[in-house]
Amino acid sequence: MFKDFKIKIFADGADLKSVENLNKEEFIKGFTTNPSLMKKAGITDYKSFSIDLIKLIGKKPISLEVFTDDIEEMEKQAKEISSWGDNVFVKIPITNTKGETTVGLVKKLLDFGIKCNVTAVFTLKQVKQIYENTNNKTNLIISIFSGRIADTGRNPIKTIEESIKMCESKKNIEILWASTRELYNIVEAEKCNCHIVTVPYEILNKFKNIGKDLDLMSIDTVKSFYKDALSAGFKIKT
Repeated sequence: MFKDFKIKIFADGADLKSVENLNKEEFIKGFTTNPSLMKKAGITDYKSFSIDLIKLIGKKPISLEVFTDDIEEMEKQAKEISSWGDNVFVKIPITNTKGETTVGLVKKLLDFGIKCNVTAVFTLKQVKQIYENTNNKTNLIISIFSGRIADTGRNPIKTIEESIKMCESKKNIEILWASTRELYNIVEAEKCNCHIVTVPYEILNKFKNIGKDLDLMSIDTVKSFYKDALSAGFKIKT
């Protein structure tokens, strides 16, 4: 199914064994990770893990995130991280924890020739700020957190579509659907012509369900309820 899609599917996580297996899949076009995923995976040496990850995936793009709250230090980290490979995009959060914008830093890095992935983007205002401070040469990804936008009761598709339209004159910019919550999000991202969608490993593992008979899924679901009720020892006097 997804082999016919135009959208590029990236894998999102920090488990090297999963990366090794997913890298063999033709439909996986790149990888993303972040400090939270690294912590969850028990990573303690950021650089060592990142170097291993870069070696493992070959030439496919990988986004690695800075992890400081100081914007000047972000620049130093970005230059170091970028030096680890030609396929590295440096993830820069759109703001630090104090609400200070990083758009100026992103512009500086792009002008220096460092590929960036601006992350934790939620609004069209943020996208516009990035767009207006971007050259038309250095590759840039804008990661819009669609799942978290949806968590507020808002439809993220409009934000994605308008972001694509806003940035279409600069061919070096790609819009990425981030915070993917379910398999169908990939379909939604494809329908609105998003360039990239990054998907957690646990959702990629659901690919086996594509095209599965829904009647059989209904029976399997009831079987799981029945099994759990038996194992719990539930009883009602009738």
